[in-house]
Amino acid sequence: MSFYENEQIILKELETVLDQIPQNDADRAADLINGADRIFFQALGRAANAGKSFVMRLMHMGREVYVLGETNTPNFTERDLLIICSGSGETKQFVDVAKKAKEIGGKLLLFTATAGSTLMNMADGTILIKAPSKKQEESSFTSVQPMASLFEQGILLAGDAIILGMMKNNTGNDEMFSRHSNLE
Repeated sequence: MSFYENEQIILKELETVLDQIPQNDADRAADLINGADRIFFQALGRAANAGKSFVMRLMHMGREVYVLGETNTPNFTERDLLIICSGSGETKQFVDVAKKAKEIGGKLLLFTATAGSTLMNMADGTILIKAPSKKQEESSFTSVQPMASLFEQGILLAGDAIILGMMKNNTGNDEMFSRHSNLE
């Protein structure tokens, strides 16, 4: 296949999974973000890369954001939000951290590919991206892309769509650029 044909396949797959995210789930995600004092983020691998793009945009919007595991991460409180990206919704270390965050009284926003997962059942808000996570046969949708590519792309684009919605009410592009890194 040609590059253009592959591009069209990928865009169609993205449209298929993103069109299944209900508006009220995106609105709930924005409400959780807007209601939090600080935002903490956890994910692994390519899902982490896509999710870090989302939380970087939240920082550009003026939100205080931390990536778990970094040395500058402060303590989590009941006024904070934990965002986790997990295709399976079952990654043990994520479940353990989410349990602790919930015990403290904080909120959980989950990006996942698996309805009914342990993390989804714990979450205060969920962006369900109905794409294969690790194993194609465990998904109701089969992607031609390798492994969990569609899920990871879905995190990036769903996050950008949430940011665009939040910008209409909160922050303009010029203000966001004022927070962009200047040590490049």
